[in-house]
Amino acid sequence: MDEIEKYIENKKEFVRNRITDLRLKANVSEYQMSLELGQNKSYIQFISSGKAMPSMAGFFNICDYFGITPIEFFDPSVKEPILVNEVFASIKSLDKSDLEMIHLIAQRLNKNKSEGG
Repeated sequence: MDEIEKYIENKKEFVRNRITDLRLKANVSEYQMSLELGQNKSYIQFISSGKAMPSMAGFFNICDYFGITPIEFFDPSVKEPILVNEVFASIKSLDKSDLEMIHLIAQRLNKNKSEGG
């Protein structure tokens, strides 16, 4: 297998694993997700097992299903993209002082995490 084939296979594996991870975090079965996407009952199982890959339209539908953007899908540093979007949606209408307070809390939590505390 040459370098390009390895690169492509790694990306396919990332897509399969990311869909599985997001699906499990959303607590939805492969069967249920397939049907809710308007696909046959094995659609997600085929993707997860490596037998198929979603089309571009299918990929965008999967992102919409989870309420995330394609950028968030491909950003492995965002461990909980669905929850991050839900938090973001709930704070969008807060006033400046409330947002500053949430920002300070987030900074403190990140500092504690990086310090191992």
